[in-house]
Amino acid sequence: MDYVYFLANASLTLRVVEYLHSMSQLPLQFLTVIHQIDGWVIKVKMTRPITPQQHGDFRAFMSELGIPYEPDIRLQMALWSLETGQSPIDVMRRYQVAVVSHGSPDRGDIEAFRQQFTMGLGYCPETLA
Repeated sequence: MDYVYFLANASLTLRVVEYLHSMSQLPLQFLTVIHQIDGWVIKVKMTRPITPQQHGDFRAFMSELGIPYEPDIRLQMALWSLETGQSPIDVMRRYQVAVVSHGSPDRGDIEAFRQQFTMGLGYCPETLA
């Protein structure tokens, strides 16, 4: 079962990571986090179907933070490539996307990306707040 959402900023993305850590009963296979100029795209994939109650609760939580997202073909291909085991570096080069994290939810990856991006720009864009 896959969930793809668009989130406005890094703080909301970090809330998803914290939520997934706190919900250990969810059969999480991986979380992919991609930064775009106008926000963040996350894909959550479960190893097996979840109960209707878990599905409803998860969708409700995610809908509070962002909106369900239908990626364009380039982003779909990038997500598929990551899922099939291609390295994030190769995917970033091939599809020109910023893969921040792929695999187990990791707050550190998002924080490091935010810090490096902000340091390079000299200011903090709204999407990194």
